[in-house]
This record gives sequence, structure tokens and C-alpha cells, in this order.
Amino acid sequence: MSEVLRVFVAVDVEDQLLVSRIMRVADTLAGTQVPMKLVEPYNLHLTLRFIGEVRRGVVEEIGRALREVKFKAFNVTFKGLGAFPSIANPRVVWVGVSEGHKELLSLREDVERILRRLGIPAEREEFIPHLTLARIKGSRNIASLVKILNEMSDYEFGGMVVDRIRLKKSTLTRQGPIYETLVEVKAL
Repeated sequence: MSEVLRVFVAVDVEDQLLVSRIMRVADTLAGTQVPMKLVEPYNLHLTLRFIGEVRRGVVEEIGRALREVKFKAFNVTFKGLGAFPSIANPRVVWVGVSEGHKELLSLREDVERILRRLGIPAEREEFIPHLTLARIKGSRNIASLVKILNEMSDYEFGGMVVDRIRLKKSTLTRQGPIYETLVEVKAL
């Protein structure tokens, strides 16, 4: 039986100044005492495409095919807090993208095209570029969280250069996911 891996394609956020700005806001969210699980600073990323569980052989095919993705480095600016499914009913708190939105959509389309060619079904949900910041685990003090989300809907976090995408393996543990880079594709 072939090993099954849980994988996704992402842009990692590695600029330490940007990470520290984002995590200061995460600490503010945690201060609301709303039950939540914050994303670890070293796990911050923009998911271009969650693929899910696939056999190792397929993962290797995906890795080879991703090397065909050609793109020029571009800037991304992170702006505003939001939530899925809505600010009034937050389950996932995220940081939005202003500059670089169009380029991320194009990159996502290239990745999607490659995955479809390999027989991986297209994702049904609309792609909304974002950084997941926290997963909400309950509703205690939710009004204080909603207030912060509304106050920070236009907050400027800063930006970074997107010059690589990565195929990542996700191993779920009780402490949270552990990500490992399997393949890295650099910009032209």
C-alpha cells in the first residue's frame, strides 16, 4: 500500500518584520479570551491550493509538474482583518491581500491547470487570497472579537515579495500541523 500524504501549494510568509506585525495583532485577538487556536508564526502562509490526501506517487508527479509554473516575482501587501464565513459569525480569522491579488489569482490558475491535467478535481470554492490567523473554537466573548475585526478591517500589515511557491506536506498533530517543504519553485 502506497503512503498517503496531506499536501497543499503555498506561499510562505518569512519576512520576520511582517510576521511580527501579524503576530502582534494575533496576540490582540487572543486577548479577547475567545476560545481560538492561533496559527504559529512559522506556519503563516497563503494557500494557493489545498490538495488534500494523495498517494506518494501522485505527490511526486505534482512536484514535477509544478516546476512548469513560470512567474515573475511580485509584491503582495497584506491589509485588513476578516473572517469566514462572516465577521458577524467568525470561524476562521484571516488577513486580507490588497496589492498582488491579481498575480496570486493568476498563479492559482496555473497551479489549478496543472492539477487538473494530473486528474485532481478542481476546487469548488472561490479562491480568496488570505493568511489564516486563527481558528475560532467557541463563542465566549465573541462580541469583543467582532469589534476588533471591524476596527481592523483596513489595517495595513505591510508587504513582501512573492518569489517562490512551495508544495508542502502537512502532518496533523495534537499541537497543531507540522509543515514540510517537498518542492520549491522559484520565480523567473
